[in-house]
Amino acid sequence: MGKGRKKIGLALGSGAALLVLTFRSPGGNVGLTPTQATLLINREDALVIDVRDPAEFATGHLPNARNTPLNKLDEHLASLDQYKDRAIVVCCASGIRSAKACEQMRKVGFAKVVNLSGGVGTWTQAGLPLSRGKA
Repeated sequence: MGKGRKKIGLALGSGAALLVLTFRSPGGNVGLTPTQATLLINREDALVIDVRDPAEFATGHLPNARNTPLNKLDEHLASLDQYKDRAIVVCCASGIRSAKACEQMRKVGFAKVVNLSGGVGTWTQAGLPLSRGKA
């Protein structure tokens, strides 16, 4: 029976490792699916930050998202300081710029920053709503 328990433990450990790898992007940032992001927004009142350019943002963004372009993120981090311990979902068009933003934010102490994997593109493909216009 000892061998059976070891196999179960190994299987559980392997499964946990796969889950961690699934939700980690190459930069070490946590990546969420649109469904997971929606749950985080609804259950933990996560702040949504869209790091696309204002013109991209105006074409459609996640509801209640704040537009803070990646190239101006450093300038706006002080104004976001009050949210350091709050869940934050960061998004862009494809998830690449937002992964960089997550990395920047983690370096200055934002504890619960997550990347929307695949960005607004996957959000739209999942049939989730977008808001239009300025922030």
